[in-house]
Amino acid sequence: MLIAITALFVLAYAAIALEHPIGINKSASALLGAGLLWMIYGITTGDHALVGRQLDDSVASTAQIVFFLIGAMTIVEVIDAHDGFEVITSRIGTTSQVKLIWLVAFVAFFLSSILDNLTTTIVMISLIQRLIARREDRLLFASLIVIAANAGGAWTVIGDVTTTMLWIGGQISPLNIMSAVFLPSLINLLVPLAAISFALKGKTIAPPPKDGNMLGVDQVERNLMFFLGLGVLIAVPAFKAATHLPPFMGVLLGLGLVWLVGDLVHRGKDEHVRRSLSLAHALTQIDMGSIVFFVGILLAVACLEHVSLLSMLAKWLDVTIGRQDIIVVVLGLLSAIIDNVPLVAATMGMYDLGHYPPDSFLWEFIAYCAGTGGSILIIGSAAGVAAMGLERIEFLWYARRIAVPALAGYLAGAVVYVAQHAWLH
Repeated sequence: MLIAITALFVLAYAAIALEHPIGINKSASALLGAGLLWMIYGITTGDHALVGRQLDDSVASTAQIVFFLIGAMTIVEVIDAHDGFEVITSRIGTTSQVKLIWLVAFVAFFLSSILDNLTTTIVMISLIQRLIARREDRLLFASLIVIAANAGGAWTVIGDVTTTMLWIGGQISPLNIMSAVFLPSLINLLVPLAAISFALKGKTIAPPPKDGNMLGVDQVERNLMFFLGLGVLIAVPAFKAATHLPPFMGVLLGLGLVWLVGDLVHRGKDEHVRRSLSLAHALTQIDMGSIVFFVGILLAVACLEHVSLLSMLAKWLDVTIGRQDIIVVVLGLLSAIIDNVPLVAATMGMYDLGHYPPDSFLWEFIAYCAGTGGSILIIGSAAGVAAMGLERIEFLWYARRIAVPALAGYLAGAVVYVAQHAWLH
């Protein structure tokens, strides 16, 4: 069974990577792979009740991420329908791509630390779509946003789901992870940023054509929906901290608030104007193909987790390599292929707090490597998958153009963390 599941996952992953050469949509490959993996697992396992419970758990965890993604993408669409991003784009005066990419990268880096890497990616890519017309240019910007968002999310306990897991599990604390991982995360961003900036030297921005004033939207309404929508997204971490409910509930609550305010603001307008500005219309504009792909890939990886392949891999690395720092670096590299959440969960099960106390080298280094290793491939993180859908980024294009700078930044940050820890301790 394990051989069949491993082979099938590799085949499905290859089909996703070769989406354009073989002409098969990545969503189809992900869904087919997930369905076949669970089918094999269900047929070959005697305890069907156990498989059912595991599938229920996997669907529940996947649904939380999908609901969050749908809510965040819809709020961004509402902001865009009201031309809300004009609030920011009108204040950007530079025409230099180098200056703009540094600005975008640092905004994404710090915004991700207080928001989260997934929502930050959605917001920032929506922003650059209002600034840059040439798709080839936008692809570079979107790729760097993924790197910046993942790097920014790694140094706070609310910026990435893996750091949140480690925080809830008692392995890390908020202030210590910020002081320990901030500099490595910054280096993780600066290395690929410098490389991509060199490629953009001398290039100018080609802005998209202006649509003029949005139909039926005045400046007050535009600003209201922009600040309300962005405020709702930024408030999600505070909602989670105050209620201890999962983030998707905060996004759904915010979605209802944005919907209510939008209906009240536009209730006196003509039907054709009100319809185009409504949240119901925004729901039809989000990329459901990407969301379906997200469901497929998460369920496929969840099957690997439940058949214990990931925990077996972690233990094999522990026996084969032995050195903790190298093991953690390898786990970070694996997170570019396999979702970092089950990898971190497996690692948390391997090492107990009795031998490795909170805020020790192991846990902090896992937070850095698991949070940033997913940037090496476009499919390696939730932020990358979101960008893949929003800008139609091809797997092989990202692998050719971005993987090497992202890998260099990942390794440079790892070296900085190890050196910093040795110096301070």
